[in-house]
Amino acid sequence: MSRIFTQIFYVFILVCATGFAVQAQNITVSGTVKDKQTKEPLVGVTVTVKGQSGGAATNSNGSFSFSTSAKLPFTLVSSYVGYTTVEQQVSGSAAGLTIEMEAGALLGGDVVVSASRTPERILESPVSIERMSAASIKEIAAPSFYDALNNMKGVETSMQSLTFKSINTRGFNSNGNTRFNQFIDGMDNQAPGLNFSVGNIVGITELDVDNVELLPGAASALYGAGGINGTLLMTSKDPFKYPGASFQYKTGLNHVNDINSSSKPFNQLDVRVAKAWNNKFGFKAAFSFVQAKDWYGTNTSNFDRVANSVKPGDRVSDPGYDGVNVYGDEVNSNLLGAARSVQAAFQASSPAGFGAFNSFINAGLTYPQILNLVSTNPAYTALRPALPYLGVMYSLNKNTTPSQTVSRTGYNEADLVDYDTKSLKTSGALYYNFTPTIQAIAQANWGTGTSVYTGSDRYSLRNFSIGQFKLELKGQDFFIRGYTTQERSGDSYISSILGSYINEKTSPTAAQWFPTYTIAYSAARAQGATDVAAQAAARAAADVNRAVPGSVAFETAKTQIQNTTISSTDASKGIYGAKFDDKTNLYHYEGMYNFTNAFNNVIEFQLGASSRKYQLRSGGTIFDDLNRKIDINEYGAFAQAGKKFGELFKLTVAGRYDKSTNFEGRFTPRITGVFTVAKNNNIRLSFQTGYRNPTTQNQYIDLSVGGGSQRLIGGLPEFLTKYGLNSEATKGYTESSYRSYLASVIGGTPNPALLQKYTFDARGVRPESVKSYEIGYKGLLGPKLLVDAYGYYNQYKDFITAVNVYQNVNGSFVKYGVPVNAEGTVSSYGAALGLDYLIGKYNLSGNVSYNQIGDLPANYINDFNTPKIRYNLGIGNKEIIKNFGFNVSYRWQDQFYWNSSFSAGQVPAYSSLDAQVSLRIPSVMSVIKLGGSNVLNKYYFTSYGNPEAGAIYYLAFTFNP
Repeated sequence: MSRIFTQIFYVFILVCATGFAVQAQNITVSGTVKDKQTKEPLVGVTVTVKGQSGGAATNSNGSFSFSTSAKLPFTLVSSYVGYTTVEQQVSGSAAGLTIEMEAGALLGGDVVVSASRTPERILESPVSIERMSAASIKEIAAPSFYDALNNMKGVETSMQSLTFKSINTRGFNSNGNTRFNQFIDGMDNQAPGLNFSVGNIVGITELDVDNVELLPGAASALYGAGGINGTLLMTSKDPFKYPGASFQYKTGLNHVNDINSSSKPFNQLDVRVAKAWNNKFGFKAAFSFVQAKDWYGTNTSNFDRVANSVKPGDRVSDPGYDGVNVYGDEVNSNLLGAARSVQAAFQASSPAGFGAFNSFINAGLTYPQILNLVSTNPAYTALRPALPYLGVMYSLNKNTTPSQTVSRTGYNEADLVDYDTKSLKTSGALYYNFTPTIQAIAQANWGTGTSVYTGSDRYSLRNFSIGQFKLELKGQDFFIRGYTTQERSGDSYISSILGSYINEKTSPTAAQWFPTYTIAYSAARAQGATDVAAQAAARAAADVNRAVPGSVAFETAKTQIQNTTISSTDASKGIYGAKFDDKTNLYHYEGMYNFTNAFNNVIEFQLGASSRKYQLRSGGTIFDDLNRKIDINEYGAFAQAGKKFGELFKLTVAGRYDKSTNFEGRFTPRITGVFTVAKNNNIRLSFQTGYRNPTTQNQYIDLSVGGGSQRLIGGLPEFLTKYGLNSEATKGYTESSYRSYLASVIGGTPNPALLQKYTFDARGVRPESVKSYEIGYKGLLGPKLLVDAYGYYNQYKDFITAVNVYQNVNGSFVKYGVPVNAEGTVSSYGAALGLDYLIGKYNLSGNVSYNQIGDLPANYINDFNTPKIRYNLGIGNKEIIKNFGFNVSYRWQDQFYWNSSFSAGQVPAYSSLDAQVSLRIPSVMSVIKLGGSNVLNKYYFTSYGNPEAGAIYYLAFTFNP
């Protein structure tokens, strides 16, 4: 711990020393912005010096004030959604200015930073980019700005619970998206033990969002490893630009007309306070708390975990039933094999009894005759305690015991998972301006919550927390920052392990449940019962001691297992645990300098570097770190140069080199060109490369999932050695050959020759890379129509996927899930078109995207997980009549097939309509909004195995938005 504080102290000293070393002259710019027609002050107008960073936003009185190093004369630019941008020259006094703005939006006027890591007009961005401003967030109909990301062009989501949504672009969607990066104020928002962000559960509060920028496609040349399918950058509000107090309370309902539940309340409280003194010192604090009942996972389809596909049957018709959202039924055995084991155990324990029963059967006596003989003849009194085994022997002899998979009786997800979802987010920051352009920031973001995440299992995230703590010094041309992310799993656990272990606590599988099932089944069959009747009788007998949900026995076992860590499990002592104990940390340091001003704008040039360390600390509950500490170090540096040739063409070249502990270093270049074909009309071309390292779990996971039916292990060579998967004598068998072998077993003629060994690459899993080619156009066709279109083609090499292999361990097969690189090249391609059109005060918008996967390498499992077509339509007017506004968004997406390590199946096409109406009350600086998402209440799911979502209806009151 002292080492951590020493690192932070040195960073702080560097921040202060650098700040005090910088001196500059400055001018204070201040004034008021008003509506030209009504003369009312406008709140939230962004005022900047043209060509400079910084500036301010107007407060509740329409006033602004900031300092700049720009020399007179200069031009002030005032921009606000729904109003025409105003440029006003300042040549004399810069204090007490009055700026008037006219209603009537100007499309394409946004300034973005993330596309090139330097400010530029969105129309001139060299790559595709989507943007959401603080002003537009006020108008959205969705319950949160994060939910509204789904309306952006080319964006798709995977909703695992009410508060856990994963964002993706350009295919290969997943529940935990490791191909998509998410940043908050420059900090990578990933949970370091997962290598992806947990939605916005522990993120930025809505009242504190300044803007959101989304880059579809690869961005590794500028932002490092990961993000090969997209990067999301969220920026919070600066207290110098956005001072004052804000408050929002939102209340509503969900689960309307839900067959699983009555309507439940949805409540959210947001507070933000910010203050600045003398344009020198500022602080802000933000708080958000959401509480609601989560969506229910209720998919009871019968799932074949070997074939990874849905199969016919239910609990009644299929003895081997395994429901998608039913847990504990993953544990199964072959009935014929179980019967033979019971018979062998009887023969070993009672040779005389076995011999007597065998002689009776071979003599041609029927089961009732033998039963009657032993029960009534005193000569066979000693055999009576062994009568339960008679049915097993008789059925095996008469071939009435089938080679049938039988599974344990599971528990529905609702009986195991905590659906009382909540999310608490807090943030605080201190700001100090050494000069008008040099600012120091100490920032802390911390949050905790309860939610549900879908990975290779359904994980109940209870009271988990993530903290991010940052020190940063930034100026007009540079920044240096250091931050740490501290992940704590809290009371989180694996739902399927919980279900399986409740079964083990009440009736051990091998010692009690399957022998009881086998004996009862065989006895029923020996007495002439049909297979269906015998299976029902056997399950009833085996489940006699089953803990019924809601009973004292169930709740006692559930609580004990929930509060016991996975690594503490000791079946021999009756100790079972499903709880994680993850305390993984990330430390990151980076800096960048923009030499453009130093080169007098002759050429744009940026240079940056970063260093990162992952400390994996799960206590053996996720990673193979029970008896060791695992650290992963990563280093990288990038450079970017850009040159504008006249007013018609700009060329930018960038490259980055990165190195990670377990992998060779790699270089990722990027080349972009922007052609100005007419004023406000640009064609962009780009070649980008990206890569991602195997995740921390891809490298070091060692975890039992699926109720114990599968072990996930890391893809590094050390794990292949640990489990003998790279040794010829103990190699695992391919999944397809294992299925063929199982078919032969079920057919009664086991054929081991069908099994084919799988050979892993001796290098283990390696980084994945992509080459991305894009052509796009963005421009204004007149002042009222904005068009944005692009087409892309991606080629992935060493695509990280996973294989399942089955290892024969003393006659029983153990299933391993191992990350590997796909052979050959995986390609994808697509296109998108977006339109924004102004009709008076109405803003009409629409976008459509197309995504498709190319030819697949042999044996590659298609996990593109993306609909071919999806589109969004929207219409809004922030003031249809005085102080009244509205916004409506409609989205539709085509059906597609979802494939993941948890489950696979068809996702039907669905549509959703979000809508809101708002009333501004200027006299009290407040807004009342009535709205909802999926207001037509058509339940849908975005990915197979995840819950269906219905409508959320809400009423919100916001003060000083």
